Amino acid sequence: MAGHSKWANIQHRKGRQDAKRGKLFTKAAKEIIIAAKAGGDPSGNARLRAAIAAARTINLPKDKIEAAIRKGTGQEAGGDLAEINYEGYGPGGVAIIVEVATDNRNRTVAEVRHILTKHGGSMGESGNVSWMFDRKGIISFTKEKYAEDTLMEAALEAGADDLSDAGETWELKTAMTSFNAVREHLEVAGFEIEAAELAMVPQTLMPVDVETGRKIARLLEALDDNDDVQNVYSNADLPDELMAEL
Repeated sequence: MAGHSKWANIQHRKGRQDAKRGKLFTKAAKEIIIAAKAGGDPSGNARLRAAIAAARTINLPKDKIEAAIRKGTGQEAGGDLAEINYEGYGPGGVAIIVEVATDNRNRTVAEVRHILTKHGGSMGESGNVSWMFDRKGIISFTKEKYAEDTLMEAALEAGADDLSDAGETWELKTAMTSFNAVREHLEVAGFEIEAAELAMVPQTLMPVDVETGRKIARLLEALDDNDDVQNVYSNADLPDELMAEL
């Protein structure tokens, strides 16, 4: 399994609990607000279209989606969010990218730096680690619903890059530019999507031992728990033994 998939699986399981507290809804709404800044019509805004689709997979209510679009286009207050990526290193020297949406840059950078330092990591400069990642579309399907061969055939027809085993799910990767087209093709074909997102996928993985992996997992979770953090990515290849614990 890819490093992205292992951490994503933890996030998705955790996300099902977060949704009850509304945290997952908040992140989805923030992504819509930011995407809508480039235009409130989904048909002409690929990122907004993707953000709305992702919000629907977690059942964000329609009125909240529409309100977030209005905030992003300036029709309502509350859309004053800046999108910033921070780069750094975690225990064992693994690369970390933190995507945030904030209304207070100074507060957020201080909090992210504090979390990194507290958990044995450090903040880096822009460009320090981003070159190790590619932006790709990730579309997930539950294994209980679909056989690998069925998905593979549909994925190739839709124009996806590859299909991989992500533990509890099948994970489809696409080029960023074809993400919406592939997702929409599969939806029209009747496939039920578990999750769909644009993500930073590591080009290569850095294996770590169990103890280092525990420290990395604690760091990634602490970052993910911050209210301003939208997404956290790492090139750490967490050991299967640790995954079983988590």
